[in-house]
Amino acid sequence: FAGVSGGAKAVLPGCASPSAIAANHGLMARPGAETGRLEGNPVREDLEEGAAMLGIDFILNAIVDDRHRIVAAFAGHVRAAHRKGCERVAERGAVPIARCADIVLVSAGGYPLDVNMYQAQKALDNAVHAVREGGVIVWVAECREGLGSATFASWLQEAGSADEILARIEREFVLGGHKAAAIAAVLKKARVHLVSSLPAEAVGRVGLVPFDDLGQALAAAHEVVGSEARIWALPYGDSVLPQAAA
Repeated sequence: FAGVSGGAKAVLPGCASPSAIAANHGLMARPGAETGRLEGNPVREDLEEGAAMLGIDFILNAIVDDRHRIVAAFAGHVRAAHRKGCERVAERGAVPIARCADIVLVSAGGYPLDVNMYQAQKALDNAVHAVREGGVIVWVAECREGLGSATFASWLQEAGSADEILARIEREFVLGGHKAAAIAAVLKKARVHLVSSLPAEAVGRVGLVPFDDLGQALAAAHEVVGSEARIWALPYGDSVLPQAAA
């Protein structure tokens, strides 16, 4: 929700007090706090303001690949060097699309990336950039170890609506709860069909539509948006960021 990692995040949250971190991260529910977005992102703007107050004059950031090997490094002014690094990140992971689809089929990437819902959420966070308002995301994630974090599970299961979760995260930022808020933000835009090994009742309780068969999940998605639907497929949803044309 800070757009891209790195930069001033080394200070806030890196060296900040719990109250400062909670105040900053609580902004994640506001418009513009999304993956890939820097300008107009309230979380990024707030943490960069905090770093500016300290007078930081140098950073060193690195970009690594999926095997944790360094592929590029950027050093210099805290904001300028970070922005150069973000350009390289976009070159490596951003995928331009002509327009958002009616249905997005996304995989978390298999084990261990989909070991539980908490870990698999990153793929959903990226997929939302490719689906239109009112569309359907078919999210494939085994979740063999369940929901994951106990806090994450309780926030999802106790809430009456996505709006309730988003309002709560602004009042009280809690690790685990922030992942629930990220899912709530997706549900504000699109319907989510989850294909997993989780019990149907558990999936339904967190606001998702449960399936144990991909074909059935896609068929149900077509029933929602029509048989002539445009579909995007993201087999590696955790590492690809779709960018729709303006």
